[in-house]
Amino acid sequence: MLDYRTHTFLAVVRTGSFTGAARELHVTQPAVSQHIRQLEAHYGCALFIKTGRGVEPTDAGRLLYQALDAERNDEARLRAELDALQCEKSSRLPLRLGCTRTIADYVAPQVLARHLAGHPGERVLMRTGNTTELVALIDAGEIDFALVEGYFDRRAFESALFSREPYLAVAATGERPASIAGLLDQRLVLREPGSGTREILERHLAARDLSVDDFAGVIELASIPTIKACVAAGAGVSFMYRVAVESELASGTLADVTPPDFAVEHDFSLIWQRGSRYADRYRSLLREWKT
Repeated sequence: MLDYRTHTFLAVVRTGSFTGAARELHVTQPAVSQHIRQLEAHYGCALFIKTGRGVEPTDAGRLLYQALDAERNDEARLRAELDALQCEKSSRLPLRLGCTRTIADYVAPQVLARHLAGHPGERVLMRTGNTTELVALIDAGEIDFALVEGYFDRRAFESALFSREPYLAVAATGERPASIAGLLDQRLVLREPGSGTREILERHLAARDLSVDDFAGVIELASIPTIKACVAAGAGVSFMYRVAVESELASGTLADVTPPDFAVEHDFSLIWQRGSRYADRYRSLLREWKT
């Protein structure tokens, strides 16, 4: 159980100031300062440094925040489980997960169908967003874990591999060019900034001293089905996971034009807060989903 000092510490990190934490917790600012001094004395190190606009955590403060925030979310889930038992409800709370959009549209339906076949009485609450949005939802305690395709902070989150997926260049027609340079004369149709699908493209382009701006033009669309329809109509070239275009490749409405020098695979990962007491449960769930 977290005590008042740790709640104060978490509030200072969230708000970036002692004043903001005092306002959020309905206590005085001197009380906030005292709680932080007590924690610093207990751990033997400074937890914050002053900035022009307030305070920010030191490296030690960031490490402590990760541990205590995971404990706060675990405590909230444990309390809910205990309440369910006391009220004679099912002791199994809803499965609260997040999925990035590619996974939500093209992987999650089959995974959840298999899961519900084995757990017919379970409720599922799934949120969809890009990796950045889902990480924020985990931190806020609104979901417990997420299946993501994008990059995440491995210092703050533990993970387990769900699958490794080929990442393709697709167009309405055409042959594979000899190199990525052979696609630069086309318009690029891609997801919005922050999406895992786009971030992977940007990183692999950067490794080749290229960027999305090196293409003949750029169209940003938030919907994968819309991107596929535009590309199939001849609007340009796009990059996405094979799992998202398997039916179009099979039917011939899209063609795989991935250059030999841009053969990329990327992980779909299950992530949760580092230090969570529920880590074994999440790993067990993933093993079940992969069978």
